[in-house]
Amino acid sequence: MNAPISIPVAVPDLRGNEAAYLARCVADNWVSSAGPFVSEMERRVAEITGTAHGIATVNGTAGLHLALLAAGVGPGDRVLVPDWTFASTANAVFHAGAKPYFVDIRQDSWTLDPGAVAQLMAQRQNGIRAVIAVHALGHPAEMTSLVTICRDAGVALIEDAAAALGARYQGRPAGGYGDFAVFSFNGNKTVTAGGGGMIVTNNDAAAERMRRLSAQARETSAYRHDEVAFNYRMTNLNAAVGLAQLERLDDMLAAKRRLATVYDQALAGRDDLTPMPRRDWAQSSCWLYAVLCSSGNDAQDLVVHLAAQAIDSSIFWISLSSQVPYVDCPRNVIDVSRDISGRVVILPCSSALSSQDQARVIAALDAWCGSEATE
Repeated sequence: MNAPISIPVAVPDLRGNEAAYLARCVADNWVSSAGPFVSEMERRVAEITGTAHGIATVNGTAGLHLALLAAGVGPGDRVLVPDWTFASTANAVFHAGAKPYFVDIRQDSWTLDPGAVAQLMAQRQNGIRAVIAVHALGHPAEMTSLVTICRDAGVALIEDAAAALGARYQGRPAGGYGDFAVFSFNGNKTVTAGGGGMIVTNNDAAAERMRRLSAQARETSAYRHDEVAFNYRMTNLNAAVGLAQLERLDDMLAAKRRLATVYDQALAGRDDLTPMPRRDWAQSSCWLYAVLCSSGNDAQDLVVHLAAQAIDSSIFWISLSSQVPYVDCPRNVIDVSRDISGRVVILPCSSALSSQDQARVIAALDAWCGSEATE
């Protein structure tokens, strides 16, 4: 009997015009960052998010770095960052010469806690220059409160919307609330370009500066530069793939949300596996489907159990402040972040995941019992 084919967590869904657009790049000899697909992707993402400008970058981390620089962040500054996020959120702060200040997340959304942010802003002596709100797994943070807090404190608000393209907060697109927002098109994102990122903003001057910084701050066709800059532009090859993906954005988002609904129904009533919370003020992009296990041991056991049945899964983010590169960074109370760390497991949720394969995953979950269910 043949072994079952492995079901991956999240793989690209390349069933559109990706190959045709790549062939056009080759035929036209536009493969670098100067190609026409780059500017078209910038325009399209700005349109989707309802913003004035899109600035394409080589990846999301580079986008965060440029947004921080445009916000005036530099040496000696601190930037509030949720403690439960991907490392690039904090790393970009270091790249800008500043230091991340780790803040707790909300239990009911796994996103940045506005109350904790407001408390730190009230102190006014801690050198905070910006706040990065992460839309965790594609679920928007509570932006209304954060916008007000940051505006009143006179600090920049950046949306780390890496996986949230197509998500909505109170009916409006994610990415249109902060001074800047940054998306990622890494290989495991719903919309991928194989790599790449995008900054969106309504700030005309900041958009122009970030665009220049992304291309070595070259003033003219002559090799003259007016500041130290970066080689951060997306290539035309990446943008070709990304544009083809954007043509199918609505379909892929709908597929992700259907998968999430089926998982939710399958897990209803369980005490040992709890789906990621989703608030009624947000419409998540449902980038990844996450479950919270009763303990870290349960999470590890679930991953092993699924692997034995050729089903990929993984334990997700771990509190950054507990990790070696960040132990010297300031932090507020981070109880929720520490509590869920090591307990969150990601299940297969590719937009092209078949109903048969999802049923296979659900059957495997049904056959597994965590410690909470067996007590």
